[in-house]
Amino acid sequence: MTEVTLSGRLICATADEALRVRAALPAHIVLTRAEAGCISFEVTETDDPLVWNVSERFTGKAAFEAHQVRASASDWARETAGIKRDYVVDGL
Repeated sequence: MTEVTLSGRLICATADEALRVRAALPAHIVLTRAEAGCISFEVTETDDPLVWNVSERFTGKAAFEAHQVRASASDWARETAGIKRDYVVDGL
């Protein structure tokens, strides 16, 4: 089975967007790390208070796709709708 990785940045346009990310992120991290097939999941602030580095590893395509489905229906998705993502996915 080929691991699937996602890496990149979450880029807020405003301080309000950044506040929404900070509020919703802790629960999103806990829920994602608890998913079957999640190897690692890191979202870390950069020196720019509007930008986060994102790094995800899943055991394979099915686990990654299950994460995408769960995350798209979550509070995280609602709170961060419209915030720019600059991601690269490998292994699909």
